[in-house]
Amino acid sequence: MKTYRYKIAGHLCEIVFRNAGDDASLIASFAPFETAGEGGLLFRLVVDDAFSWEMQGDEVGQFDCGGNNFGVYRVRDGGYQFEICNERMQLCALMQANPDFSDCVVSLQRPHASDRDFGLNNALMLAYAFASAPYATLLMHASVVRNAGVGYLFLGKSGTGKSTHTRLWLQHIPGSDLMNDDNPVVRIEDGEARVYGSPWSGKTPCYRNVAAPVGGFVQLQQCPENSIRRENVLGSFASLLPSISTMKWDRRIYTAHCDTISDLIRKVPLFHLGCLPDEAAARLSYQTLTGK
Repeated sequence: MKTYRYKIAGHLCEIVFRNAGDDASLIASFAPFETAGEGGLLFRLVVDDAFSWEMQGDEVGQFDCGGNNFGVYRVRDGGYQFEICNERMQLCALMQANPDFSDCVVSLQRPHASDRDFGLNNALMLAYAFASAPYATLLMHASVVRNAGVGYLFLGKSGTGKSTHTRLWLQHIPGSDLMNDDNPVVRIEDGEARVYGSPWSGKTPCYRNVAAPVGGFVQLQQCPENSIRRENVLGSFASLLPSISTMKWDRRIYTAHCDTISDLIRKVPLFHLGCLPDEAAARLSYQTLTGK
């Protein structure tokens, strides 16, 4: 049995491998977050291929994770079961969690390392997103760039150009660096919104243990010309809610996430950017967000 601890956006997580041959090499993207720190755990997740469900719960929905739909089931004690499938609809992992996701167990269903990596990483993403909900923490679907020590997050559905817009900042806005390209963590701590790198970054291998205050959000939309406007409260909420990992059928988790979004809107501006994939769009968003 091998045990590892990781600190992600200030939350301590523990992963235990019970299978012979399994170790932290399955989650190489977590290496920058490894810690020997003690303290209260956000969650403990056990990887044990001998685990199987005694009884499957009632299906409550499908969780969309980057285009992959995971089956979600509610068990009698209020906990959850997940069937995690890859893009080929092959079952990669079974996960069961207690009601607050502080205690999880995962059974990896396929022998190939890539499928085991996929199943475990997605199970950990789910555990983190839902266990952290009461702590003003949001796991977001966004690309985030840092400039002059401040983080700026670009939002939008897959294919709207988040990564492209980030690359334009890196190319044309001096002093910019990529914090995360798909799944940063945003927390409100001591009244301040902060963004963190995470072990999850989509197709771009950017797994950085870094943090910065949030300077603003930008909702992207492909348009024939560049224009930008600040969103009102309702527009900001409507942009942020689809950009987080949440479960609408769990009132405790969903309410906590909505409360965090409402607080976030009061602290950080959100802009709508209609844009082309060009340098002018990057300069327009930079000048609007920073006032420079």
